[in-house]
Amino acid sequence: MPIHLDNIDFKILAALRDDARMTNRELAEKIGLSPSPCLRRVRLLEEAGVIRGYTIRVDQAALGYPVSVFATVRMDTQNGEVLEAFQTKISRCPEVVECYLMTGNSDFLLKIMVSDLPSYERFLKQTLTRIPGVGRIESAFALEQIDHKGSVPF
Repeated sequence: MPIHLDNIDFKILAALRDDARMTNRELAEKIGLSPSPCLRRVRLLEEAGVIRGYTIRVDQAALGYPVSVFATVRMDTQNGEVLEAFQTKISRCPEVVECYLMTGNSDFLLKIMVSDLPSYERFLKQTLTRIPGVGRIESAFALEQIDHKGSVPF
């Protein structure tokens, strides 16, 4: 059951989204609370599962993976076993950084990071098309990442 979040909770989430490394004192100052209530709210958000962890954002080009590809995958069948097998196989692919089970014309949406076009072609031919049940794949290449808000829409 979702918990009720107020404006202060959203301020906490937005501040941590922008810099999860800030100290509790810095966070409290930024959102206008004293440190104790601020820490109590963060702990409640963690315990409720609203905050599931703390991550970093990396510059994928600096890592040697400047190419982002969004691929939609349509399976031959929507059989549960086929979908689960695809999810298992795709989760083992280091090129795939995000995978979503979708509604609509595609069954899966993948975000793939590669070093260059030949690397994507290799992944496509040697991995993605060889997964049993894959019917159709459409790829779109990102030109520029405009905004990154992590997992919170505010």
